[in-house]
Amino acid sequence: MSKNPAPLAFDLKSLEVFLAVCDTGTMSAAARALGMTQPAVSQSIAELEQSLGFKLLDRDVRPLAVTVPGGLLRQRASALIAEARQIAPMLRQTERGKLPIIRVGLVDSLTRSLTVPLANYLASIADEVSILSGLTALHAGELLTRRLDLFLGVDDLETWTGLERWQFAKEPYCLLLKEGTKAPRTVADLKKLADTQPLIRFSARSQTGLHIDAHMRRLDLTPPRTMEFDNPYSVTAMVAEGRGFAITTPLCVKESALPGAGVVMAKLPGPQVSRALTLVARHRELGRIPRDLSDLARQTLAEVLGQPPMARKTSA
Repeated sequence: MSKNPAPLAFDLKSLEVFLAVCDTGTMSAAARALGMTQPAVSQSIAELEQSLGFKLLDRDVRPLAVTVPGGLLRQRASALIAEARQIAPMLRQTERGKLPIIRVGLVDSLTRSLTVPLANYLASIADEVSILSGLTALHAGELLTRRLDLFLGVDDLETWTGLERWQFAKEPYCLLLKEGTKAPRTVADLKKLADTQPLIRFSARSQTGLHIDAHMRRLDLTPPRTMEFDNPYSVTAMVAEGRGFAITTPLCVKESALPGAGVVMAKLPGPQVSRALTLVARHRELGRIPRDLSDLARQTLAEVLGQPPMARKTSA
């Protein structure tokens, strides 16, 4: 049985008072800005410090300075207050049947395949659409700090509660070779290839790079690090240049958009590994939108890969 969450040590009003003191530098100036009395402002700050258990302001200097804990609270409180001030306008705008804004993170390897269908769908449900491409890890952090509403990527954040997850694709890792290179059929052949050609890597900042590195360790293969990149285009381009071989996925190769580059995909020897692509959103905050988006992504990627769409998979 889950425990009840601990009561909050502050409310939005106390944070608003704290921010006003930070911005104006004195209790009296904050009181004037908020239409409060100076003793009421002082009492609010004292109660906030007591409930949090930290000194937030250095009262020995003028203007008042924030402490290290105060600086962290100031940063987070600004985001919370900004979000809270958007609630009433957003509720008014939803009366028209559309969201005022929706912010989506999209992992690099899906940009070419999904940007247009996602943007077209999102434009039908929101007045402002923001689609940001990049590494899954960056999007995950932005979702958890509420700078994104959802993301589509390689990490499902399984250790975090309060999220809903919709898996919309799964694809195998494969070898990418310069045309004319003999494809290895066994792990021993792969080791020989790694002894003669550099492995062009996805960086360890990416989930794909982490997956590949972990699989190579399981195979007891430790090719030296020579070149690594964050995006699929760069990995494919270096293989096309004859700089080495890569472990990648079909979608990553398609994202690279290098037809006639003289590269070929081959089955990865040994145990087969794959990556799952998942849409992650905060639980029940966007109604049917996450499900509809994951269905759209599932159908679109099935067409891109020339495969039947996978069955819908979800978890809360």
